[in-house]
Amino acid sequence: MEDIIKEKISADHLLYVSLKYTKTCDVILNLISRWKSLIETAFDSLLREGVERGFVPHKPISPKQRIEFIKKYYSKYPQIQEVIPLYIFFKRIPDLEKSREGEFRKNVNLKVYEKNKETNINMEKLGEYAEIINEFVAATKEILYNKR
Repeated sequence: MEDIIKEKISADHLLYVSLKYTKTCDVILNLISRWKSLIETAFDSLLREGVERGFVPHKPISPKQRIEFIKKYYSKYPQIQEVIPLYIFFKRIPDLEKSREGEFRKNVNLKVYEKNKETNINMEKLGEYAEIINEFVAATKEILYNKR
């Protein structure tokens, strides 16, 4: 849990301090990378805890299997289920086509192009992502600490 908290503090600093003053898409990309790392660390902790408690048969080997295990064995936690598609999107961002708009201005925007979809990642969208991740971290903390 300490690693998760460290990642969250670092991500919050990027969101609330660095991005506020620099307003570049590089900071947005770094923030997304930090969130992806936070989610991966939390997934590993949840799966390790599940194996220790005996309701997860074994620790998954592949990233795809890890996501399937999280979906299956933590299905009663909506905060965890809500972060899974976000995590998959974050993992795909480095490989997708991107364009930058309004850098160094109030309305900085990173456009991410998928097959039939265009996603605008701006300050408002980052706020929505932050809220989802905050709820996910709270649920993870509750699972890891309250059930021992």
